[in-house]
Amino acid sequence: MAVKPIDKTSQSASIRQWSRLALVYLLIPLILFICAGDIDWWQAWIYTLLIVVVGMGGRILANRRHPGLTAERQDLEIIQSAKSWDKVLAPLMALSISYPMMIVAGLDHRFHWSAEFSLELNAVGFTLIAFGYVFSAWSLLVNRFFYSVVSVRTERGHKLCDSGPYRLVRHPGYAGNIVAVFGIVMALDSLWALIPAIVALFITVIRTGLEDRTLQQELPGYREYSQRVRYRLMPGIY
Repeated sequence: MAVKPIDKTSQSASIRQWSRLALVYLLIPLILFICAGDIDWWQAWIYTLLIVVVGMGGRILANRRHPGLTAERQDLEIIQSAKSWDKVLAPLMALSISYPMMIVAGLDHRFHWSAEFSLELNAVGFTLIAFGYVFSAWSLLVNRFFYSVVSVRTERGHKLCDSGPYRLVRHPGYAGNIVAVFGIVMALDSLWALIPAIVALFITVIRTGLEDRTLQQELPGYREYSQRVRYRLMPGIY
């Protein structure tokens, strides 16, 4: 007799889980403003609007489309089942694409380490941030199994997602965040922010490679999918 997959994606996220998620998103611009020491910094306000509206908005829309996704991403059972290497890389990547960038960019603004960029370059930066965050949010919207760690859970009905942005690259959620990270450098006038941006890229590339190998070994259909969609993060590059 075939065993019916256990589908727990219908579980509702608790108020605590939503509060924890909101706190994570609000801490990012808060740290930026604290480090900058300038509440009137207009670039920081535009960035705050982008990360809160697109970031939180994307999570809310994804959870409405896939009820329980927010709870799944914070499910201790799934987190504990993560690959041993991802128990280190997952939090490292999550941190690298947010707080170090804010600390360096904020301090750069406070102490004027970098010269001000042109408004045109700022505009390019904000465009990259918006594109990157929307691209990542799109990944959440189409992939009901977008877990926060690398864990293949076929007993929960875990299956391949090859629609939406997954038709372009195999890890669009990561790709979008990397685009946004380099957009931050230009939007917030901080050449020094290139240092944490490059570190974030390095961590993301390592995690992407390990995750891709795991999915090819454990997720049904992924190996064939990887032959159709050749690139992991950047079309024509990687």
